[in-house]
Amino acid sequence: MTWLADTRTSYDTVAEDYAALVRGAITNEQYLRTALGMFAENVKAAGGGLVADIGCGPGEVTAYLNELGVDAFGIDLSPGMIDVARLAHPSLRFEVGSMTDLDLPDASVTGVLAWQSLIHVPDDEIQVVLKHFHRVLRPGGPVQLLFHVGESTRLKTEGYGGHPMKVHVHRRQPDQVCDWLRDSGFEVEAYTMLDPGEKPQAFVFARREN
Repeated sequence: MTWLADTRTSYDTVAEDYAALVRGAITNEQYLRTALGMFAENVKAAGGGLVADIGCGPGEVTAYLNELGVDAFGIDLSPGMIDVARLAHPSLRFEVGSMTDLDLPDASVTGVLAWQSLIHVPDDEIQVVLKHFHRVLRPGGPVQLLFHVGESTRLKTEGYGGHPMKVHVHRRQPDQVCDWLRDSGFEVEAYTMLDPGEKPQAFVFARREN
């Protein structure tokens, strides 16, 4: 798929500059820490076990989850991002992979987290991705999504550090994302809006139905 190849190449190109930009973001943003804390508690309440941070980028979120006592590993489409993550967090597991074809066994993880990684996936591929999330999750396992809110799509041609990129950024309404989750076999528990100004975002908290 062309969009996958474009996304991979784009993030390979910007990997180091992107990592420098997001380094320390979790420490500086209380709402991010709170959301990850809730996710970690949900994983522990579901019995603990492996957690997949899908679209992990440079591994900051993966590392923070491990600090919270969660056995998290990262998957990213971009080999460049995975190289950066492995260098920054050598004791953790990171691997190259696509959320459209997750190379994980059925019911092999207790939790799935995907922060700002669905934003480049076209609408007609979203449920393919969510069904993979459902397949790899154990029954009752939590999933947490973070995404841009809106009703528009734009082509991003320049990114972090001024490097060329070619990725579509899709903004979506939480109700639509919740409907997709329900159609894919998830129970939606809640969603919350962040920064309802110029660049709104939303968290959705859900779990695989038993």
